[in-house]
Amino acid sequence: MKKLGILWIVLVLGVFALSACGGGGGEAKETRPTPPPEYAGKTNPYTTSDANVVAAGKTIYDQRCASCHGERGLGDGPAGQALDPHPGNLVELVKVAKDDYIFWRISEGGAMAPFNSSMPAQKGILTEDEIWQVVTYIKTFK
Repeated sequence: MKKLGILWIVLVLGVFALSACGGGGGEAKETRPTPPPEYAGKTNPYTTSDANVVAAGKTIYDQRCASCHGERGLGDGPAGQALDPHPGNLVELVKVAKDDYIFWRISEGGAMAPFNSSMPAQKGILTEDEIWQVVTYIKTFK
């Protein structure tokens, strides 16, 4: 019985020591690759305050993206349910990703490492202007 008490004290002290060192709790940070040079630093020519651009982006998004990413970008679209990995949550993405990253991912899709996803590349299907419209619409997700 005395050994069990000592074991319990050691366990509790170990938990305190780990939490003091940052060993417990906290969310793991997702590492996101940086866009390649041809995309790095690109800036969106539009803002979310331009209602015509947002509407154009929504039209394209509804046609090309919503089936997988969902109506509001939560990654819950009906076509995306069977995909592995599941489509990304765009609501969370726009909180942390810059426009050049979002533009790159839409343009090039996800077939390359480290993504290895089913997301189709939109470069060659959509113009740069249309991709920026989609980026602008996605930036309205909350």
